[in-house]
Amino acid sequence: MNNMLKHTVQVVTLLAMLLPGTHAFARDDQKMHPIEEALNSAAAKEKLDPAIKLYFGNQATPAIEKNYGEWKTNKKTNGFNKSDREACEWTLLSALLELQDRARKEGGNAVIKIKSNYKNQETSSETEYMCGSGTLMSGVALKGEVAKLK
Repeated sequence: MNNMLKHTVQVVTLLAMLLPGTHAFARDDQKMHPIEEALNSAAAKEKLDPAIKLYFGNQATPAIEKNYGEWKTNKKTNGFNKSDREACEWTLLSALLELQDRARKEGGNAVIKIKSNYKNQETSSETEYMCGSGTLMSGVALKGEVAKLK
């Protein structure tokens, strides 16, 4: 075998040995976080529209005048220099703002039955939401029904 071919075989062999191990360094932690803490943050109080109410899980709502259907959102944020909690709260806020924007566009005044839908796995809770945190990114995916409440 000539030197060039021998060197190429060595490099390919080394890469084949190293690549499967890179998954061990990847992180995908999925954790439930308290909704109330996120909603009580200064950013949430400043940015969320109090005229468009948010109801999580099976929380009781006033009578529904009109239902505009279910809408999904999937938001991610850079987790660099943030704790998982900070990144998750920021991402939840972004997802809720998108749902409120959809309610505004459809003519609704609430988003009801909000549930986590991280990696298409639904988790319904009145008190917690699912957030996935990786090495570089955090993500929150939600589903909710836009409604006009009486």
